[in-house]
Amino acid sequence: MNETTSQAMGEPPAGPGRTFDLPPGYDGLAEARRLLRMTRAGALATVDPSGAPFASLVNVATAFDGAPLLLVSGLSAHTHYLAAESRVSLLLAETGKGDPLAHSRLTVSGQALRLEGDARAAARTRFLARHPKSALYADFGDFSFWRLEIARAHLNGGFAKAASYEGQQILLDTKGASALAQAEASAIAHMNADHREALGLYAVKLCGAPQRDWRVSGIDPEGMDLASGDLTARLVFPQPVQEPQDLRKCLMELAARARIE
Repeated sequence: MNETTSQAMGEPPAGPGRTFDLPPGYDGLAEARRLLRMTRAGALATVDPSGAPFASLVNVATAFDGAPLLLVSGLSAHTHYLAAESRVSLLLAETGKGDPLAHSRLTVSGQALRLEGDARAAARTRFLARHPKSALYADFGDFSFWRLEIARAHLNGGFAKAASYEGQQILLDTKGASALAQAEASAIAHMNADHREALGLYAVKLCGAPQRDWRVSGIDPEGMDLASGDLTARLVFPQPVQEPQDLRKCLMELAARARIE
């Protein structure tokens, strides 16, 4: 495929760091972060002992800062490959009607790190909030949690919507948000127990999602992740929040807005 053809299909032109000029009004970085937060499973490419790429399907969640989190079994080939070679790539693709290539997809590459101690506990909490059924096996001795430290990311949002980013651009700067991180679990429990009507309003009125029984699966400075069965939605805050009281105020304002839309 020549360079002209690859550009016409929405792929980046040849050469490191070169990308398209994105269409006016299209926020590629926001789209990349949305795909990170909303995609429940992806194609994980590891390196096998011969040096060849090996692709497999894995469930995905995200850390507070947006880094992908994986739960893998010691019986899986990709887990053995991760232990020997930490370089990985992960494809997160949106699905829908029509041509699969017309939908957004994001490829992130970097190093996979096995998590232990407090880091493992935090990853477990976030992963099980996104994938509750994984609680059946998450604590088996041969299962482990991993974090993908993003070095590079490439977004293809469809025709002529391609962009590349460095890892530090994709991940959130969470400095100053430690209080929000500490309050996340209690905030999620409170919203899911006492504010299901508001969650439905957020999902339907503000996110364009169908009417379902929605719950919160994650909160971070930029937004709130919602889930209902195999569906996900992302509520983006009008401005970043760093303190629990700011979160409370933001959610009240969004609920009021949703009720009049």
